[in-house]
Amino acid sequence: MLFREAKSKDIPQMHAVRMSVNENKLSDPDLIKPADYQRRLEECGKGWVCEIDDTIVGFAIVDLEEAKVWALFMHPEHEGQFIGRMLHDMMVTWCFSRAMPKLTLTTAPNTRAEKFYNKAGWVNTGETANGEIIFELENNLEI
Repeated sequence: MLFREAKSKDIPQMHAVRMSVNENKLSDPDLIKPADYQRRLEECGKGWVCEIDDTIVGFAIVDLEEAKVWALFMHPEHEGQFIGRMLHDMMVTWCFSRAMPKLTLTTAPNTRAEKFYNKAGWVNTGETANGEIIFELENNLEI
């Protein structure tokens, strides 16, 4: 198992993971395009992947312009192995070590993701117009 920074060459495998999920599925696979990943990896964000035998099984991407978690997804076959939590912690630590005051994200209610973020210390601050939960995480790192 290898955790590393995501690169543009990883986009096809990251998108395959995104399309494999059982919850928070995209209603239309064309809603997220390779250019969306590339923009966040090369222009306004940063990402991390976990590989097992040269295959990406999970990834996380933060959008630094919006101070928002853009993606944190695991292939269903690798859920429950703490890989998602490792990716989460790498992303949060990296952001907060750069003095980002807080991060936000949205996710569907009544999902494993909602439970995951609650357990990780995120605070529910409301909901979006389409009914997704808005979470925030404050920077508590002392640097």
